[in-house]
Order: sequence, then C-alpha cells, then structure tokens
Amino acid sequence: MDDDFFLVRFWGVRGSIAVSGPEFARYGGNTICIEMRCGKHTLLFDAGSGLRPAGRALQASDVTDFDLLFTHCHYDHIIGLPAFAPIFDPSVKFTLWSGHLAGRMTTRQMIDEFIRPPWFPVKMDVCKAKLDCRDFVSGDVLRPREGVVVRTGSLTHPGGCIGYRVEWGGRVVAVITDTEHEPDKLDQSVLGLIEDADLVIYDCTYTEKEMERRRGNGHSTWQQGVKLCEAAGARGLALFHHDPTRTDEQLDEMEKLAKDRFAGAFAARDGQTLKFPVSLHKKR
Repeated sequence: MDDDFFLVRFWGVRGSIAVSGPEFARYGGNTICIEMRCGKHTLLFDAGSGLRPAGRALQASDVTDFDLLFTHCHYDHIIGLPAFAPIFDPSVKFTLWSGHLAGRMTTRQMIDEFIRPPWFPVKMDVCKAKLDCRDFVSGDVLRPREGVVVRTGSLTHPGGCIGYRVEWGGRVVAVITDTEHEPDKLDQSVLGLIEDADLVIYDCTYTEKEMERRRGNGHSTWQQGVKLCEAAGARGLALFHHDPTRTDEQLDEMEKLAKDRFAGAFAARDGQTLKFPVSLHKKR
C-alpha cells in the first residue's frame, strides 16, 4: 500500500523558464513543481508549469484536500497556478502557504496580485475551490497534516526564498531550490534543513565554472550540493532547477560527474517518482 511509503514525484524540474524540443525530451521542460505523498496526505511544492499535469493527476486519483507550499513567487515557480484545474473545482479544498514575503505581502495578496488583469484575463473570484491561505515566518515549524512536520529556513535568493524539510514516517526529504552559495563556505541554514535527509532536492542550475560569471543570480551548483550532502550525512541528492539551456546530453554528463563524487546523486526528470518505505512508529 502507498500508505507504507513516502512518495516523491517530480512534475517540473526546469528553472527560469519552461522549454520544449527534442533536446529536452528525457529530462523534461516544465518548471518547478514537486509532489510529496505522506500516506493519505498530499503536499505540493511550488506552482511552476509542472503544476498543470500535477493537477490532472490529482483529479484522476480523486485527491480533493491537499497543501501547496511556495518557496517564492518568481514566475517560474507560480506560472502554473492559473492552469491548475483543481483550483476551479468547488469540491476541492486546499491550503496555500508562503513565508518568503513575511511582513511585506500575505499569501492571499500574492496570488491575488498574480491572477488578475492585466496579467491574467480574470480575477481570483473565478476560482471556486475552497482556499485557505496561511502565512509563516522563516524558521517556523509547520504541521499541515496529522503526523507531517515541515521545518522552514531562509535561502539566499533575490527577493527571498524558503527551504523546506519534510518529516514523516521516519523519513526526511528537503527542498532546497533557488539558493546561492558563497565560495568555500557551507550554508548553515541549508545544513540544518538537510541533516540526515533521505533525499535533498537541490538547486544545481550552474557548474562551478559557470558560477564565476553568474554570481548574484541566486543559484547554486551540483558540486556544492555534493559538499552539503556529505557534510550533513544526507543519502540522496536530486540535481534540480536545471538551466533552460541544459540539454539531455549535458544533463547526462552532469549526472555522471555528480555520481562519481556522490553515489546517491541523480538528475531529476519530469514525471520521475521515488518511494521511500516508512516506519510510522519510528521517531526522529
């Protein structure tokens, strides 16, 4: 039964902008969206263009009550929200969470600003699902569903960004996307979020060589992801937020280099699903 697993599904793994074409066919071109199933509970992280197929899958499996957590609200992380079919379904209820704009804008204000003219043809009032918008501050511990613990922390990205650590059934999966590292330094906030994690989903937009001219863009590298995972005792590393110019062949090579350094590394793909067996009686 799926209740015996912590399931992670990648619906969008591309950063900055969605892409298409034969050179991107295997890894996919949708922007950021991750689904986590903690038994009967469903969490979604970010609303990039991958949210559209995620919505169709939720409808097909009759999931009508879930949570959507935002890391931040740059276009590539929210562009799928107006195309998310469940948001128009009156039988659906879900909770939206954000903390990257704490003190500046609420979660409700954020989505109201995005889904309205002139950016979109209609306002949020066309969305018939029951929406519960929640705000938090970086560092807060969220408990969105029974038995599910979500720890939060700040990442280094223009405009702010939140990293998440999800704990359920004795398993840990961390979402660390859109963060920039300092040379020769390990981010203590990130280390805290990924300590002893079964899987770290990490921003690997650039290589270290590319970072020489990409400083300030707010992204990191697979090399830094490996260093962080080794220091934190994490077991798996998903290379994520792929540069929109990175072809399948280039991602194959990046994955090989990362695996040579860290056996648990792999380049995430659209539609990829991972299952971690759980022990619901195990305490962390």
